Amino acid sequence: MSGKDATAQSVSNADINSIVHGRHDDAYAVLGAHKIEGGFGFRAFLPGAVKVSLVHRSNGRMIAEADCIDAAGFYAVDLKRKTKTPPAHAWKVWFEGQTAPMRINEAYVHNLLLDDDVINRWGNGSLFDAGNQLGANPCTVEGVPGMRFVVWAPAARRIAVVGDFNIWDGRRNMMRCRHQAGLWEAFVPDIGAGQSYKFEIHDAAGNKLPLKSDPFGKASEYRPGTASITVKPSEFQWRDEGWMQMRGATTAVDAPISVYEIQAGSWMKPWDGRDYFDFAELADKLVPYVQNLGFTHIQLMPTTEYPFDGSWGYQPIGLFAPTSRFGTADHFRYFVNACHEAGIGVLFDWVPAHFPLDDHGLARFDGTSLFEHEDPRQGYHPDWNTGIFNFGRPEVRAYLLSNALYWLKEFHIDGLRVDAVSSMLYLNYSREDGEWIPNKDGGNSNLEAISFLQQLNHECYVQCPGVVMIAEESTAWNGVSRPTDQGGLGFGYKWNLGWMHDTLEYMQKEPVHRQHHHDEMTFPMVYAYNENFFLPLSHDEVVHGKGSLLDRMPGDAWQKFANLRAYYGFMWAHPGKKLLFMGCEFAQGAEWNFNKALDWELLDNDWHRGMKDLVADLNKAYISLPALHEKDCDGSGFRWVQSHAGDVSVFAWLRFDATGGGPVLIVSNMTPVVRQYYQLGVPIAGDWELVINSDDLRYGGSGCAVSHTVTAHDGAWDDLQSHLHIDLPPLSTIMYRKVR
Repeated sequence: MSGKDATAQSVSNADINSIVHGRHDDAYAVLGAHKIEGGFGFRAFLPGAVKVSLVHRSNGRMIAEADCIDAAGFYAVDLKRKTKTPPAHAWKVWFEGQTAPMRINEAYVHNLLLDDDVINRWGNGSLFDAGNQLGANPCTVEGVPGMRFVVWAPAARRIAVVGDFNIWDGRRNMMRCRHQAGLWEAFVPDIGAGQSYKFEIHDAAGNKLPLKSDPFGKASEYRPGTASITVKPSEFQWRDEGWMQMRGATTAVDAPISVYEIQAGSWMKPWDGRDYFDFAELADKLVPYVQNLGFTHIQLMPTTEYPFDGSWGYQPIGLFAPTSRFGTADHFRYFVNACHEAGIGVLFDWVPAHFPLDDHGLARFDGTSLFEHEDPRQGYHPDWNTGIFNFGRPEVRAYLLSNALYWLKEFHIDGLRVDAVSSMLYLNYSREDGEWIPNKDGGNSNLEAISFLQQLNHECYVQCPGVVMIAEESTAWNGVSRPTDQGGLGFGYKWNLGWMHDTLEYMQKEPVHRQHHHDEMTFPMVYAYNENFFLPLSHDEVVHGKGSLLDRMPGDAWQKFANLRAYYGFMWAHPGKKLLFMGCEFAQGAEWNFNKALDWELLDNDWHRGMKDLVADLNKAYISLPALHEKDCDGSGFRWVQSHAGDVSVFAWLRFDATGGGPVLIVSNMTPVVRQYYQLGVPIAGDWELVINSDDLRYGGSGCAVSHTVTAHDGAWDDLQSHLHIDLPPLSTIMYRKVR
């Protein structure tokens, strides 16, 4: 016991009592090594210990035996030393019921864990890599490996990190507050990946809150567990360099973009009784399927961690954690890499508008409305019973911006589809008079959210070249997909929910009544170029009692399929990028159920299999014919041929490529009446070749005779210099391209 010259009395009884009972708000001022008169004092709180020695960290040689100051497990050693620094030390501990001692490295280190620059950037909202600074991150302190924990809770009186490694005892690993920005830090030595943990937070009044998961946690327990889990840096080897270099070309306004939207948990189910495939298993099945269908991208419904299956991921709590339902983060990396190697992009449904109010989540995180507004007229969403992020608070912006960039950089995601943008833009969204607070100008625009979205898009495009940002925005907000320097929000694309609503309303009507609703199909062209549009037939159209798309079509079984085939042809030939929800490609008959797999057995039926073949051929035509995609967002690539033929429910239009040539003629006949020798104007005389006939026998159609090649002759018709005659099959869309 060399060097021990006095009993350890340099720590006050009040401090000891506060540590033992878990009330001390600055454990770093008491525990660990401290300068005392004539030397150093070493203190440790080790519940259950019966004997403790202070030892050299390098070789384990004993320095001194520690005194038990409190039977609850408070031990101390005071050493007389003339050195300026204490020896690098550890604790050798004999616990009750154990014969062999355990070595415990010092957790209460003097080294500050966070740089001042990080703290300052967090406080001013410019810390865009916060996922690497806050949360749980591996580190080495004074030569000891372990985990650094950092959490933001400025109103907290006391915080401890609790987990498997300390028997969930909030007295063992208390955190130190860096008061400049309300960040709390702790070092837990000798722990690695796979440790469950949460934060034990006492509010400003000293009240213990429900244990909180880590807002920056990179992994989470499998539901119903809610703890965060420590992870090590990934060693995944990416093999998608070629894709990453050219991916920007795949989402440009002149590129063909056809997106297959999936919910990873219900596309297909394992046969061995498990709830889900992991992402690696899913990739091996999904990627070749999507490749064969010809879609250019997959869009994943939210796969950040979420507690309630029925939210489909749209009420996330672990924004930095791929949900444990589908395996590990490296399983997800494998999925993205497999898509890229197959030439398929990956879009990610991202939810920054709101968060659930579960006790273990962000709501009143430190006893105050930290991530959300305090006033429920700003901070509570009545539709979804969720909290609304405070977009004007710099730290909240840094949290969300860091998260968006984390997915794009760490997982090579090719773009974000930002959910519920309308609810962010309007202060009075789903609110009556008196239930919302006007902005500083007296209006209903959420100026803080607008600024956040502009910053989000700017940073994502600048820091992640080649990505695309897509807005789900359901109103006529001006400039959603216009650059921020022109006053726009800066998104690359906007979902055209007006097109979806109007055209589905039309298609659901009996053909005999469609003549009275002709403008529902033509009106979307009035605003088709106000934004860069996606045409979405998403999951929202096959849930909540709406039925499947097939179900919503009128008529008998044959007519339902024919209507849907005609509608898909209309959609793929209409200006705008495409999105189709899983199962719709083979006309799933039942409404989507997130608890079960798609009805794959339907592909044994000719009509369902024919629908799938049609979608594949539509994608092939859309990609191979420049006229069908190069000017999706440019009005010079479109011309109506017949937009007023409501009496016969016929629509005819032309699409042109970027040179103004390569025209494709599209005709939709939305009645079950065959129209023979139907005359239409075209811009060029000569031969026109059939590309798509949705009524073809191989798709399940009637097989009504349609000429493979028709010849246009000089002679004006429909204000065009030439004309041709074609036969229009019942309930069909046909496409002809000009033969060069």
